[in-house]
Amino acid sequence: MTADPRMPLKSHPRPFVDSKLPNGAPRLATLGSELQPAASPGRLWRHRLLMLAFVFFCAALGVVLVVFPWRDEWAHNRLMVGYPTLQKLMASGFVRGVSSGLGLVDIWIGFWEAVHYRE
Repeated sequence: MTADPRMPLKSHPRPFVDSKLPNGAPRLATLGSELQPAASPGRLWRHRLLMLAFVFFCAALGVVLVVFPWRDEWAHNRLMVGYPTLQKLMASGFVRGVSSGLGLVDIWIGFWEAVHYRE
């Protein structure tokens, strides 16, 4: 049986089988029948602070990844003294550009989460 495209959609949610009643019959429930309990104030503030910390972390890491690759310390530091090939690779514009691009993506993720935050 196919639905008529001119007919409006049903306005009530479709039932689904949730569990069985004591007599063995299936218990029907709607998708919206289970309400979530309200969050406690402590849990709400913890969520807010974690979101703020996440946004700050993303923004700070993104700024570091955008700025630091274009400084001399990026390729010429104590960790890479014995690896001249790695120094040349890290000094290439491609690697610097990729890391700066990742920094911009990281900043975007942080601000996206801040703008789309819902309680």
